[in-house]
Amino acid sequence: MKKTIQKIMAWPFLLIVPILFFGPISCKQKKPETADQLDLKTTKEKRIQLIRDDAEKKVSVMIDGKLFTAYRYPKNIKKPILYPLITPAGSKVTRKYPLEPSVGERVDHPHQVGVWFNYGNVNGLDFWNNSDSIKVEKRNLYGTIIHKNILEMEDGDDQGLLKVAMDWISPKGEVLLTENTTFIFRRTEAEYSIDRITNLGAPNGEVLFKDNKEGVLGIRVARELEHPSDKPDIFTDTNGLPTAVPVLNNDGVNGKYFNSEGIEGNDCWGKRSNWVNLTSTIGDEKISLVIMDHKNNPGYPTYWHARGYGLFAANPLGQEVFSDGKESLNLSLQQGEDVTFKHRIIVASKNLGKSELDAQFSKFLQE
Repeated sequence: MKKTIQKIMAWPFLLIVPILFFGPISCKQKKPETADQLDLKTTKEKRIQLIRDDAEKKVSVMIDGKLFTAYRYPKNIKKPILYPLITPAGSKVTRKYPLEPSVGERVDHPHQVGVWFNYGNVNGLDFWNNSDSIKVEKRNLYGTIIHKNILEMEDGDDQGLLKVAMDWISPKGEVLLTENTTFIFRRTEAEYSIDRITNLGAPNGEVLFKDNKEGVLGIRVARELEHPSDKPDIFTDTNGLPTAVPVLNNDGVNGKYFNSEGIEGNDCWGKRSNWVNLTSTIGDEKISLVIMDHKNNPGYPTYWHARGYGLFAANPLGQEVFSDGKESLNLSLQQGEDVTFKHRIIVASKNLGKSELDAQFSKFLQE
């Protein structure tokens, strides 16, 4: 009987020991996440991420963990740019020269880099053609666009947003224009897009955009998106050095423009249209690179400064040149006035046809 009582008295201890032993472990496993951990987890799950790197002077735009493009503002380019542009399937559609070593690329127009926005005649200064290749004694004829601030960055699943501020300055350091630009980056399965909404203000006096063919939103495309050509030119060789090429190799060069009016090829140059699509293939990938104008832009519908050698640009301000003197605009801003331009760039790993682009353009007009 005494032994039985001793066993019964031991049972509570046996019951308590597992509770003491397993209890703390169970509580530790259920420890709630901190607010910082939850924020980090949410950030990582965003499908479009903007990564700021002040040391490298850039903001990278990542979609599903892959680089789509980057906002860059190196001092030697004379204006901020987007570079590179990469399709959803992974092909670069922008020319590498002069930012990266390359083989088989044209070395003309070193100012045509990535995606940019500027103009060839602002109060008599050429912002479009400025680069480090300009001779020192002629640099007083050129203007420079300086990155000032990153105003806002926002990641997202459906879209990412970047707001930046710039100054358009004269060789004497005078601010002719202040620029505030919003980039909106979007994604679908086989299509990426960029809305560029640019506001230009004249804080210090009148600013005249005299009609000029060099403007305003430009992209310099990779060799594969050029139109085939047999004209001799200078290209980078296997060592990346400029070399004269008397007979061009057009293998894989199959770019072709077509616009909203049904005009194709080099005939798109100097024509008005709502949008232009530059199609090509790189390997097995079908590619469409599109720029869309907007009804609220000055000079709508824009003229197109689209060249077969790889310059793809929308220019609503060069009307006198493109119309052979029949029209003129000569846009001007008085002190304190401003103007806004809105464009959409589409980078697709598929062929985008006229009906699809007309539908997208109609939707863009409502945004």
